[in-house]
Amino acid sequence: MITIIDYGMGNLRSIQNMLKHIDVPSEITSEVSKIENAENIILPGVGAFDTAMANIDNMDIRDILRDKALVEKTPMLGICLGMQLLGKGSQEGKAEGLGLLDAVSKKFDFRKADKKHSVPHMGWNTVNPRHHDSLFQDMAGESRFYFVHSYHVVCENEDDILATTDYGIEFTSAVQRDNIYGVQYHPEKSHRFGMQLLKNFAEMYRYA
Repeated sequence: MITIIDYGMGNLRSIQNMLKHIDVPSEITSEVSKIENAENIILPGVGAFDTAMANIDNMDIRDILRDKALVEKTPMLGICLGMQLLGKGSQEGKAEGLGLLDAVSKKFDFRKADKKHSVPHMGWNTVNPRHHDSLFQDMAGESRFYFVHSYHVVCENEDDILATTDYGIEFTSAVQRDNIYGVQYHPEKSHRFGMQLLKNFAEMYRYA
């Protein structure tokens, strides 16, 4: 069972519908006891960084999520804002992130780029894995996913960078450290590529 965390922000039903389509059992929950007992976690997110962390703190699940990821080694996938929450903070606000990765989120800055691009970065773009990982297996040709974001994750440790994307600048579009994964794009909106990615995540941990 994949537990989709409901902290008031995210495309929860879209993610669950995609998982249902590939026959992966899931539940959407905000119940602390269910989160504590989760075997596999998806942390979605759409909206502002500080609001998201305030909601997580109001639910009193910050330490639970940290323990699940760092102590129990529970598989965790952050999606879009959920990926940014895995880091230490964001230029968007002042709240502290979950601190699961040595990373901060920064707004797109095209001053050193060849040309300016519109913000937010919205639409389909190619994701380029830096090395082989099961999350991207069985994807024929270029892997294209749907993005909507104004901030991007900057990792202090390059080993945490799983994939990059070019949007005027090269930015980190997927991260991975041990059992912790994050993707900046929306697999639930990315048709066959998103379906395969979620299937790969589930199969890595025996839920498909």
